[in-house]
Amino acid sequence: MLEKIESLHEEQTKAVEAGGKYIARHKERGKLTARERIELLVDEGSAFLELMPLAGWGSDFAVGASMVTGIGVVEGVECMIVANDPTVKGGALNPWSLRKSFRAAEIAEKNFLPSINLTESGGADLPTQKDIFIPGGRGFRDLTRASARKQPTISVVFGNSTAGGAYVPGMSDYVIMVKERAKVFLAGPPLVKMATGEETDDESLGGAEMHSRISGSSDFLAVDELDAIRQARRVVARLNWRKQGTSPDPTSYAEPDLDPEELLDLIPTDLKEPFDPREAILRIVDGTGPNNAVAFDEFKPLYGSSLCVGWANLHGREIGILANARGVLMSEEAQKAAQFIQLANQKDTPLLFLHNTTGYMVGTEYEQGGIIKHGALMINAVSNSKVPHLTVIMGASYGAGNYGMNGRAYDPRFLFTWPSAKSAVMGPQQLAGVLEIVARESAEKKGEVFDAEGFKGIKEMVEGMVEEQSLPYFLSGMVYDDGVIDPRDTRTVLGICLSVIDNQPIEGAMNFGVFRL
Repeated sequence: MLEKIESLHEEQTKAVEAGGKYIARHKERGKLTARERIELLVDEGSAFLELMPLAGWGSDFAVGASMVTGIGVVEGVECMIVANDPTVKGGALNPWSLRKSFRAAEIAEKNFLPSINLTESGGADLPTQKDIFIPGGRGFRDLTRASARKQPTISVVFGNSTAGGAYVPGMSDYVIMVKERAKVFLAGPPLVKMATGEETDDESLGGAEMHSRISGSSDFLAVDELDAIRQARRVVARLNWRKQGTSPDPTSYAEPDLDPEELLDLIPTDLKEPFDPREAILRIVDGTGPNNAVAFDEFKPLYGSSLCVGWANLHGREIGILANARGVLMSEEAQKAAQFIQLANQKDTPLLFLHNTTGYMVGTEYEQGGIIKHGALMINAVSNSKVPHLTVIMGASYGAGNYGMNGRAYDPRFLFTWPSAKSAVMGPQQLAGVLEIVARESAEKKGEVFDAEGFKGIKEMVEGMVEEQSLPYFLSGMVYDDGVIDPRDTRTVLGICLSVIDNQPIEGAMNFGVFRL
């Protein structure tokens, strides 16, 4: 696991250094990098939970997708922060930037977070405009809808904000522009010349002073980047923002009973080998103490034992946990999960799903026993549950087990993966084996001899492809999670997420769909 974590750090460094030689050029101009701006913006000593740092991994674009996103505390207020990285193609947005920004807006909406855009972007990456232009309008829609929900949006413009990028400050509630640096216009001087014949300059067309004194598109004129960040903090301080949920006393919980460092030893190298999820749970949740007599209260421990469910506290907040014990989900596990999810909704308690599943059980005995309807029962409960869901993929997450355990398609508030995680329709060997059986049967039906030796190369290619596409970096690159994390950071990451969820009251589902019993 340590080797996997070291590899993770190397991949994350690619995002930090994505600008390459342009980082030095950017600093020579007296400008701060995206991450430096964020570090100055958030409260000193507070954590910044970076989200989707590997977006675009494995694509033709830089790791990180020319953007830094995450949750930070500004003047005591948790905010969604989105910062363009101007050292990567001038902060131009590519298809993965869109996915990343859309997910950030979704997280902000569901958790009712103010948003701060640290803007410096040349707009769309023109060679890929066909993948950006049509869906890109959603970003402006999200900004205006956030404002309509009384969810503040703030834009701090540090440099160019051109074409579609100009609408980010144009549609924000509060706008700060840096003097002699910010350039906000729908079309720059060359395009204006081509379109209308008018000759003009950057400052007259879209400079910070012009927008502050003439157009009114800027609310605050900053003398430099530091002043802009100071003013952004003052805007947040004046939002009169209060959490609407019920936050616990931060001194009312104990650290885990077992050492989180030992999480590194839990996951077997071979994901087919089961491990006891209780060992992970007791290293993540609050330990026993004056306000917590038992760290984990397991529910129905003798029934459906391949799925471990129960109640615990994490940083003082009560949560329900569903964790795969032996990988496979059978009818008993599905029914137990559905009941437990209903109970969590009945008492308005968030749910945490810990994945290590190969999917629902198959075979004649299980089909006749109703595995389809029982699996549907569990998925129905997950789909219609209204309490916040958090998901961590620790090991395998295959087949419909990914759905039943609240995978990405089921809109968890946050989803993270460990470096040991794998997600796919099924395991590589199983998938390649199925293809071989189908090919063999097809040949026999045609009266042909199946070339087992010739198919061997195809089988190996398929296994390799599925293995690569099920790895966490690949999936994180496609923005199918909110980040790959060190297992030892799981408690802290989940604690931040639960704090964010407290921004609004939790209300469980009042009813569910028809359960096929």
